[in-house]
Amino acid sequence: MRKVEVLVVGAGPVGTVCAARLASMGLSVMLVEAESSCANDLRASTFHAASLEMLDEIGVAEPLIAQGLKAPVYQWRDRQSGERLEFDLSEVADRTRYPFRLQCEQFYMANLLAERLAGESNVEVLFNAPLIDARDTGDEVIATIEQNGEKVEIAARFLVGADGSRSIVRKLIGAEFGGFTYEEKFLSMSTQFPIEDVVPDLSYVNYIADPAEWLVLLRVPKFWRVLVPADGDATNEDLTSDAKAADVFRRIVGDQPVVTDYRQIYRVHQRVADKFLKGRMAIIGDAAHLNSPMGGFGMNSGIHDAWNLADKLHRILRKGGDAGLLALFERQRRTVTHSFIQAQTIENMALMEQGADEAAKKRRERMRTIHADPGLRRDYLLRQAMFQSLEEEEGIQ
Repeated sequence: MRKVEVLVVGAGPVGTVCAARLASMGLSVMLVEAESSCANDLRASTFHAASLEMLDEIGVAEPLIAQGLKAPVYQWRDRQSGERLEFDLSEVADRTRYPFRLQCEQFYMANLLAERLAGESNVEVLFNAPLIDARDTGDEVIATIEQNGEKVEIAARFLVGADGSRSIVRKLIGAEFGGFTYEEKFLSMSTQFPIEDVVPDLSYVNYIADPAEWLVLLRVPKFWRVLVPADGDATNEDLTSDAKAADVFRRIVGDQPVVTDYRQIYRVHQRVADKFLKGRMAIIGDAAHLNSPMGGFGMNSGIHDAWNLADKLHRILRKGGDAGLLALFERQRRTVTHSFIQAQTIENMALMEQGADEAAKKRRERMRTIHADPGLRRDYLLRQAMFQSLEEEEGIQ
């Protein structure tokens, strides 16, 4: 039976960060992925400053910055009135070496880390190796993976599930995935059309509120990415049709023809597992929580999960720490997930949907107040850059 200190399931951005962090601290790691490569998922493309500080410690911040686009300024816009509020992260340059949002698709980082890990002596990376089962014996976890059509058992001191929204590890620990799913579907499209030539004064990150059809315009190195809500009862075929794409872009750039390189429909969830831990098995990232993309917190919060858990495992396996440290990981990350990630993304989603009721008016006025007040604006920027959530995490014991 093959033995390893930590078995990480899932080679997406969260799993690869977790494996890389553990490996950098000298632990023996096996990273297994059911697919033949890291997922080429275009949905997550924003890295926040707090995450870049972490990624710099494992040597990937600078390569990502070289690959991506720095977005120090992002905007909240009102589509009907044309009102624009700009938030400039250079105002918190005294707090971080990375006073910007980095726009770069997540798969670049996952691929980079997976390639690096494959060359490390204390790491084994296996693709086409799905997790079939796992059982906690009390002293270790015996995991069964499938490799080359055969079942292989792995004995690990700990198992980490970073295996996404349909997580097998979440099912193995018996966690319920409570929350809700938004009624509308979400349509994501990528285009090389120069939207900035038609819509004046765009930043690389733009949230455009509207009661009829809000939209997000994000710039990544090769494309503009457009996200809009779509009828939840419509078929995916209709929503990804040429006619639908033309209809959406007509409201953005007028009658100019726009060619899209990518169209995808997905559902958006606000869900948190009722536990992140059972014995020697833990879940992180989308396996543990899902949220709206408004604010770019999903992947980043998963990276923060991975960082916290890796620290606890290192303290247990190398510093003589008590296994109760894992319970601390769960308290810290579940608390922050509810108090910050879920709360902020739900609030951001409500702001995008706008509306004419009293609550919507108060949300808009609050954003104006924050924007106009230097102290409130600084707090808001630090919150959006995810430093405040980490400070909250550190205060939980």
